[in-house]
Amino acid sequence: MGLTATKVVMLSVLVAVLLFAATVWLWPRLAGGSIRAVLGRIGTLLICQLSIFAAIGLYANQSFGFYGSWADLFGTETTPGVVVDHDSPASKRVQVVGTKRMSVANANNPRVAGRIEKITLQGPKADIASPGYVYLPPEYFQPEYAKKRFPAALVLTGYPGTTEALINGLKYPQTAHRLARQDKMQPMVLVMMRPTVAPPRDTECMDVPEGPQTETFFTEDVPSAISGYYRVGAEARNWGVIGNSSGGYCALKMAMRHPDAFSAAAGLSPHYKAPKDATTGDLFGGDERLEKENNLHWLLDHRPAPPVSLLVTSSKKGEKNYKATMRFINKAKALNARGEPTRISSMILDSGGHNFNTWNREIAGCLEWLSGRVETPK
Repeated sequence: MGLTATKVVMLSVLVAVLLFAATVWLWPRLAGGSIRAVLGRIGTLLICQLSIFAAIGLYANQSFGFYGSWADLFGTETTPGVVVDHDSPASKRVQVVGTKRMSVANANNPRVAGRIEKITLQGPKADIASPGYVYLPPEYFQPEYAKKRFPAALVLTGYPGTTEALINGLKYPQTAHRLARQDKMQPMVLVMMRPTVAPPRDTECMDVPEGPQTETFFTEDVPSAISGYYRVGAEARNWGVIGNSSGGYCALKMAMRHPDAFSAAAGLSPHYKAPKDATTGDLFGGDERLEKENNLHWLLDHRPAPPVSLLVTSSKKGEKNYKATMRFINKAKALNARGEPTRISSMILDSGGHNFNTWNREIAGCLEWLSGRVETPK
């Protein structure tokens, strides 16, 4: 069972409960001042506390995606890096290295369940290669859709999230599968990646001066490679982007700065400017203009309104970004009232923290919204 599997978390909770009950039951037998009794009390308390800490740690890891596998946790991951061939055609920049079962009915039949493919994607312009997962809807494998190209969405985690969390924790593919079956969204290809392409550094999806060119990777290399390998539209109107937390900031920023790459973006609990902390380092190289160019409020105030649709989410209680989100909404609404092409939508909850539970309440609505704003290739 995988590190982030629900069964693992539930088993750890059950073990912790049983050990706690055993400690209570054994405590009278361990009374007394003998060395054996004292060591017994110490041992039962230690084991009980370790089991509780393990259960809490596994739950927190599943919720926030700090580690994606046991190998990741223990530092034994030995997957080698991938050489980027800069002269490779787009059709060869995607390498499928495995598949992952869909946790839906008839999972073995891709015409019914769709399929998740694990990939490595080469980005020659950014000089970056990064892993990810691609969800292909059931229609992708059905004969009547054999010549059809599909719209796509880039799905991003927050920092330092794992790509697996988009599948196991946030359940993007399962939700898209269910909504399409209910005719609430059109079949879409989901390209699921983490924005941390140069771990452990948090680049906030920027082209860092003399550093990782993350923005170029996601706005140019990824759409080009995916549309060259899969039956996916290649134009901005065929592509959307969605993410949570720092991934939400990335989604909004990349659509606003690159409407030639994405026509719609949804930010779940996003922040609106790149932070400066130990995980980011100096993202701007002392360039104040570059810092402003990566501030979403500044972009609305000082740059021509981009022809994109934006969706932001927050909570009145539990989210620190609520006031900043409302300012962003009001600025975008003012632009729209003046006839500018930027469109703004929002999902504001009464309460909800900065966590997977809150985002799981928002993802279905956001995917429906995104599906309605990207076009199926003609």
